[in-house]
Amino acid sequence: MANVHRFYRRQQACLKDSFPLPRIDLLVDSTAGHELLSFMDVYSGYNQIRMSPEDEEYTSFMTDQGTYCYRVMPFGLKNAGATYQRLVNRMFEKQIGRNMEVYVDDMLVKSRVTGDHIRDLEESFGVLCQHQMKLNPAKCVFGVSSGKFLGFIVSQRGIEVNPEKIKALADMAPPRSVKDVQRLTGRLAALSRFLAKSGDKYQPFFKALRGTKSNGFQWTADCQTAFDELKQYLASPPLLTSPKDEEELYLYLAVSEASLSSVLVRQESDIQQPVYYVSKTLTGPETRYPRAKKVALALIFAARKLRPFFQAHRVVVLTDQPLKGILQKPDVSGRLPGGAPEWTLHVDGSSTDNGNGAGVILTTPDGFEIKYSLKLDFSATNNVAEYEALLAGLRLTKECSAKRLVVHSDSELIVNQVNGGFEANNPSLARYLAKAKEAIQGFDKLTLVHVPRAENWKADRLARAAAAENPE
Repeated sequence: MANVHRFYRRQQACLKDSFPLPRIDLLVDSTAGHELLSFMDVYSGYNQIRMSPEDEEYTSFMTDQGTYCYRVMPFGLKNAGATYQRLVNRMFEKQIGRNMEVYVDDMLVKSRVTGDHIRDLEESFGVLCQHQMKLNPAKCVFGVSSGKFLGFIVSQRGIEVNPEKIKALADMAPPRSVKDVQRLTGRLAALSRFLAKSGDKYQPFFKALRGTKSNGFQWTADCQTAFDELKQYLASPPLLTSPKDEEELYLYLAVSEASLSSVLVRQESDIQQPVYYVSKTLTGPETRYPRAKKVALALIFAARKLRPFFQAHRVVVLTDQPLKGILQKPDVSGRLPGGAPEWTLHVDGSSTDNGNGAGVILTTPDGFEIKYSLKLDFSATNNVAEYEALLAGLRLTKECSAKRLVVHSDSELIVNQVNGGFEANNPSLARYLAKAKEAIQGFDKLTLVHVPRAENWKADRLARAAAAENPE
């Protein structure tokens, strides 16, 4: 059993390392389609990084035999993951993307052709030996045609759902509470790229969550039907493929009264194979858009979600709607996301022993950034600091007379509370939630989305600087 010590108060005083982690979906896509794979696990990976001697005392802990400290980086440190990712990126910089992929301590060697695999492994082993990094042979698998990588099953055939995730849903009993439905929707989110038209099919689940405040929790017949159909669908889930370099791709769009759906496909001979499914549930005024404008919105949403594919490939959009003319209309550009009047807001809060602060970055439609930070003159939890950052950002946006806004926050709790997915049981957070909902009322359209910490690093840096005792 590994020893994990809690460094809670020291973690609060430690500045967050914003080194970005790779996007999991891109790593998985770049791995599929290879003939041979080798999965490597580093032995106690974090422990193979030496602590700086002057920082060893900050990892001290007490036992019944005395006080000790770590000479190597222990598990549980705030920035351990970012530190490790930076290390392996430097170690394998000549291999990543070519014959290797690395996500923190998950390493994979890949070969397009079976005959190249020994040479690719030799190159990887040479780097490991050079840096004296040891592998755990019990957890390594070499020269296989398929395996589990970052929660997906990858092979030369493509990308498949992890059977463990399917089993978790197949064995799940019908939800009996709001938390059960939240657990269900969370599992659906993890499988979203495999679910065709999920916004339509699983709309009853989201209605059950939204209706809890007025009618209490109700698991309706529609919910049960959708639940049963989900299990039936996952009994034979689709196989997703990875596109080849510079290959032309095709995007199909579909809309309904309550949702948007799209699927990105590649064509080999006369067979079209899915690459990625995308769905979005419509809210507020979006549900009243004419069909043509919903199709335009579906295109914009898919282009954002699948940005790396659009950047690397020519994507042909297949539709019976005159999208080019619709998107160029002045009245439409002000109503659909992606039009000129839409602003973007990144917010983050920071709570440390040295102080508390908030960081805000407001981006105008033409890309100009307005940066704002504030130091909180009162003691605050991290969640309170996150709410203060959100409120400050909304005030700044209103001062700029923006009416359409997309807000990015790396606080999953705050995003879900404001969007209605989570309840605010803490009295203090309940008051902040009420203020946030009141502030949102002044916008024609506001979307609050959760983003990974790595994508919110600019606002995080402002928040940390504001929280410091003597910010530069």
